[in-house]
Amino acid sequence: MIELRNVYKKFGQHVVLDGVDFKVADGETVALLGPSGSGKSVLLKHIIGLMRPDKGEVMVDGESVGRLSRKGLAALRSKIGYAFQTGALFDSMTVYENIRLGITDEACSRDRDLCRTRAAECLRLVNLTEDVGRLMPSALSGGMRKRVGIARAIAGRPKYLLYDEPTSGLDPVNSDAMDALIERLQKELHATSVVVSHDVRGSFKVADRIALLHNGRIRAVGTAEEFMAAKDTVVREFLERDFEFAAEA
Repeated sequence: MIELRNVYKKFGQHVVLDGVDFKVADGETVALLGPSGSGKSVLLKHIIGLMRPDKGEVMVDGESVGRLSRKGLAALRSKIGYAFQTGALFDSMTVYENIRLGITDEACSRDRDLCRTRAAECLRLVNLTEDVGRLMPSALSGGMRKRVGIARAIAGRPKYLLYDEPTSGLDPVNSDAMDALIERLQKELHATSVVVSHDVRGSFKVADRIALLHNGRIRAVGTAEEFMAAKDTVVREFLERDFEFAAEA
């Protein structure tokens, strides 16, 4: 389980997280919505220990992330797959070599044949062919880079998956394909997932519950049906920024 308890974070005088309480149960997918700059990615980085809260606690599997030793933090990160917004691939490495970095078990990572088999398996899981592994990232489209980033994130068979804006910058067709991919991976991998997004429709498709981050706090949490029925003006205004949602409502 992932749990943030009264988490505060500010940069200079700018308060980003202002007492966030947030929980994701084992096996659940929660979409974290909010406008650009609302602190969604900052929240994700607290879960994996790339940032530490100024106040409050971040708990993963009952352990306080901010109190872990370097060894403990490495052990925690071996259980978490992080899909970065841009894919964050190393341009000097092939796709195969990038995916191999996601294999966190040291013994497995030293076995080249096992790594190639696992990389090919991960490419298939994200709807890419095995021969893509020989390519350099520069040869990939934006959508392919994102999918390779997800392949790397799942290579170590993580318990947790964190997606940072997986549909950002994609056209509607590829956005729908990415949503379908996330939904299928949840069914096949049974991971506990947090999907950071500003895409209302896509989040409704892939998530068990939705959370809205507003002014540094979780403003609302619920199922897609509960969000659609919400009377909170902040929730309604956020949802209605999506023209298609407003037309359907």
